[in-house]
Amino acid sequence: MSDFPALTGFYQLLFLYFEPISTAFPALLTWTNASWFHHELIPSSTPASTLEARTTMAIWQLGNCYLLLGLISSLVFRAVRDALPSNPVAQERIVGASLTALAIADVSNIIASLIGLPDDLRWSPADWNPMTHGNITFVIFLLSVRLAWFAGIGRTTYYYGKKALVAKKSS
Repeated sequence: MSDFPALTGFYQLLFLYFEPISTAFPALLTWTNASWFHHELIPSSTPASTLEARTTMAIWQLGNCYLLLGLISSLVFRAVRDALPSNPVAQERIVGASLTALAIADVSNIIASLIGLPDDLRWSPADWNPMTHGNITFVIFLLSVRLAWFAGIGRTTYYYGKKALVAKKSS
């Protein structure tokens, strides 16, 4: 089943394929090299060192969070597409609920990443490493695309932005 009016074109490519892959990769990195991953969270020239067991566990749990984000995008969106192929309103409501949760996580991730950076790095993106760009720059991109989806940019809307439908449902 490929009829997925709630996620078409670029949105489908990004949220159904690219985002799950882009979250699975850091999950694998956390589980295979927690020390390196920990070191890369804040750009520095200090080499990675051995981590305390609590820190390693926290990094591995962060990896589980990355995996969870990828699984939501991949499995939930596919289940919506396959279970509701001829119901674009239901598709859009469920996809929208998931994208809302992911957008809230995007905002909190961006804020936490910016607050966590040392003052001299916070507003110097040229000095950021790929990990920092992933946590800030790429997440800003994902958030922007999620907001564009809600705004109906480049797609047909079936639920969001349909005031008459929303008003009718609430009566």
